[in-house]
Amino acid sequence: MSTASVAVAQFGPVADRDANLAAMRSLALHAVERGAGLVVFPEYSSYFTPKLGPDWVAAAEPLDGPFVEGLRDLASETGAIIVAGLVETATVPDKFRNTIVAVAPDGTMLSVSRKLHLYDAFGAKESEWAEPGAIEPPQLFDAAGLRVGIQTCYDLRFPEVTRRLVDAGAELVLVPSEWVAGPGKVHAWTTLVTARAIENTVYLAAADHIPPVGVGHSMIVDARGELLASIETATDAVVAPVSREHLDEVRRINPALQLRRFGVVPL
Repeated sequence: MSTASVAVAQFGPVADRDANLAAMRSLALHAVERGAGLVVFPEYSSYFTPKLGPDWVAAAEPLDGPFVEGLRDLASETGAIIVAGLVETATVPDKFRNTIVAVAPDGTMLSVSRKLHLYDAFGAKESEWAEPGAIEPPQLFDAAGLRVGIQTCYDLRFPEVTRRLVDAGAELVLVPSEWVAGPGKVHAWTTLVTARAIENTVYLAAADHIPPVGVGHSMIVDARGELLASIETATDAVVAPVSREHLDEVRRINPALQLRRFGVVPL
C-alpha cells in the first residue's frame, strides 16, 4: 500500500508576522521530521488579535507580500507543501480578505482560497471587516497522492461547500480555522469535521488556534470518519498517513457519492 503523511499544526497567532512565521517554522520542522509532506496551519496565521478592527485592515498584505514570501521560504527549507491563512489586501476600502494559500517547495502558488461564509454568528460580525470570497471554481492541487481542496472555518457548517470541493475532485479536504471557543463549540467542531469526512468519503485535515480564543482540537480523520491524529489544546503538530488504496476501498464499500440524487448549485 502506498502511503504519504500530512500534518496539522496548531498554535496561537499574534499581531506580529515575524513571530508567527517563527512559530510556524518550528512546528513545520517538527512535522517534517516525522514524515509530513504537507503541513496545514490555521486560518489567520499571519495576523491575529481577539477583536477585529482597523488594525486588521492595516495588517493586510498582498499575495506577493512578506508573509507569503515567508511561507515560500519555509516550504523551500522543509521540502513540504505549506498551507496557511493570511489577512489579505481586499478589493474594497476598509476591509481585508480572509485567504488561505498553499505553497509548494519550489515556490509555486498551488491554491488560493478565500472564505465564502463569513462568521456573522454567535455574536460575531466578520463581514464588518472582511470581504467574502467570490464563488469560483475550486483550485485543487495534488499532494500525498491525492487531489486536495481547501475550505475555511465557518464554511464547515455548510455541507455544500465540502460537497462542491468533492464534486471538483477533492479527496483530501483541508480546513484551516479559528474555531471560536464557547459552550458546545468543541463538540460542534469535532462533529462537523467528522461528518464532512463521512458524508463525502474523503480525508479531512483541520487546523485550529489554541485556546483561549480557539478551541484547539486540530485533527485528521479518514474517509470513514475515524480519527487518525489529533491535538487537544497545546501548541503542537501531529502527523497521519493517507492512502489512495484506503480511500478507494472506503468508496468501494460505501459508494455514497455515486448513489446521491442531488447536486450543489450556488444561490
